[in-house]
Amino acid sequence: MFKRNATPATQKSDTAQPVQAVERITSVLGSGVIWHGSINGSGGVRIEGAFEGEIALRGMLVVGETGRVTCQNVRANTVIVAGAVKGNITTQKLEIRASGRVWGDVVTTAFVTEEGAFLRGQIRMEETVELDLEPAPESTPSEAAQAESIAQTAVQTPEPAPVAEKTKAVRKKKADS
Repeated sequence: MFKRNATPATQKSDTAQPVQAVERITSVLGSGVIWHGSINGSGGVRIEGAFEGEIALRGMLVVGETGRVTCQNVRANTVIVAGAVKGNITTQKLEIRASGRVWGDVVTTAFVTEEGAFLRGQIRMEETVELDLEPAPESTPSEAAQAESIAQTAVQTPEPAPVAEKTKAVRKKKADS
């Protein structure tokens, strides 16, 4: 009754179109937050606040319009800059938006920019870029899996005393007074 056709009538084809995986933002450093340290791991990170330290990310890094990043080297699969980055960037794809500002050298395989974007440094385009990120963790249980197993563990609670016994104890106490 509510079935949708797999291919629209205007776009019938025998060849299937490949579907690109969409990288998602899984963590946000909000505006007003100032962070000193390092960001390592996998997933997508959006920075709207100020960050100073090291970034080595297997995933996407987005520096929002209010974001300010100061790193000696930023390494991520994809970097989108709408704010400011001071430091060298090594990435497979770099996109600098119109409001984006980058001070540092860039090594990338793909470069996209909008009119008004700013880059002070050298850009070197390569056929492939090695990010030299730490290897993906082995098949160790994730924190989410551990939390789920803990949540599924049965919790033993003591059984409450029957109400009749509590009532007798209260009456006896009142009678003694």
